[in-house]
Amino acid sequence: MTTHVTIIGAGLGGLTLARVLHVRGIPSTVYEAESSAAARTQGGLLDIRDYNGQLALQTADLMDEFRGLVLEGRQAMRLVDRDGKILFDQPDDGTGGNPEVQRGELRQMLLDSLPAGTVRWGHKVSGVRALGDGHHEVSFADGATVTTSLLVGADGAWSRVRPLLSDAVPEYIGISFVETYLFDGDTRHPAGAKTVGGGALMVLEPGKGILTHRERGGNLHTWVLLSRPQDWFAGIDFTDPAAATSRIVREFDGWVPELTSLITDGETPPVLRMLHTLPIDHRWDRTAGVTLLGDAAHLSAPNGEGANLAMYDGAELGKAIAAHPDDTETALTEYEQALFPRSAAAAADAPDLYEMLGDDTPHNLIDKFTGN
Repeated sequence: MTTHVTIIGAGLGGLTLARVLHVRGIPSTVYEAESSAAARTQGGLLDIRDYNGQLALQTADLMDEFRGLVLEGRQAMRLVDRDGKILFDQPDDGTGGNPEVQRGELRQMLLDSLPAGTVRWGHKVSGVRALGDGHHEVSFADGATVTTSLLVGADGAWSRVRPLLSDAVPEYIGISFVETYLFDGDTRHPAGAKTVGGGALMVLEPGKGILTHRERGGNLHTWVLLSRPQDWFAGIDFTDPAAATSRIVREFDGWVPELTSLITDGETPPVLRMLHTLPIDHRWDRTAGVTLLGDAAHLSAPNGEGANLAMYDGAELGKAIAAHPDDTETALTEYEQALFPRSAAAAADAPDLYEMLGDDTPHNLIDKFTGN
C-alpha cells in the first residue's frame, strides 16, 4: 500500500506530483535544497501548452487559479535584424494555445495548493543509497536522513537521485545563455521596450543572438545566446558584472543601440547559463522504489517543453500511483513505459538551437513562421 511518497526537488514537476497526490488522498513530502520559496528568482515567462502543461494543471484541479496568472498579449512574436528592421511581426490575437505565465507565480500557485509542511526547505541532498527491497535512504547536508519506500527524483539537471538508475551525465551542447533584466521598461528603457514590442523579441545571427520577453510590469527579461566553447566563457569573470557585460556586448559590435542596450542597461548582474542535455533516448531499467521526472529524467536544450513536460510527468506519475495504491511497481512501470517515448519524441521534435544560430538564420525561421 502506498502510504507516503518522498519527492526530491520543489520545482514545477515535483510540486505538481505532490498536488496530484494530495488531491487523491496520498501524502507526500518534498525536500528542497533552497532555504525558502523566495531564495532565488524563478526564471521568466513560460508558455503553458494545451497538450501537456495545461492537462497537468487540469489533473491537479488548478485551472481556475492558472487562468488568473495568464499575462494577456505575451504570445506576440517579433523578429528583427541587427539594424532593428522588423523581419517578422506576429501579434497576439488571443487565439493561441500557449498562454504565458511567470514561472515564479506558477510555482507559488502550486506551493499554495499544498498542505502546510509538505515542502521541507533547506534540505540539500548529500547522498542517496539503496537499502534493498525497494527502500532508499536519503542523506542531507545537515546530517539528517530519511528512509522511504517510494523515492522520486524531481531534482533537475544535476539530480542526486539519477545515479541510482542511470550512469548518464549531462553534456554541454556548445551554446550558453547570459541572462539579465531591465525593470519597468516602458518608463526606464523606452527605446528597448519599443523594440521588443508586446511579447517576445528574437534577433539572431549565425552563432549569436538576443531573446527578450516582456514580463509583468513591463520588465524586460533578456537572454544573450552565444555558440561558444566552455573555455571561452571560463575566460570571463562573472563576479565582475561590469567587465562581464562589457565582454559579452563586444560580440554584438555594429548592432543598433536599441538592441545592445538590452545587454548594457541590465539592472541585474549577468548570469551565465551553460546548456547541457541528456541523451534523447535516455532511459533506465526498472528499479524498485525509485523513479525520475522532469529534467532529472530527460534534460534537453531549452525548447519551450521542459516545464510543461515536468508538470505532465508529475501529473501522470501521480495518477499512476493513485491508480495502483497496492502495487507501486506496477504504477512506476506504467509511468516509465509512457515517459520514455514521450520525452524522446518531445526532444526530437522541438526547435533546434543549432538551427536557430546556424548559417541560414534568421531566414530559416522566417520561412517557418510564415509557412514557406
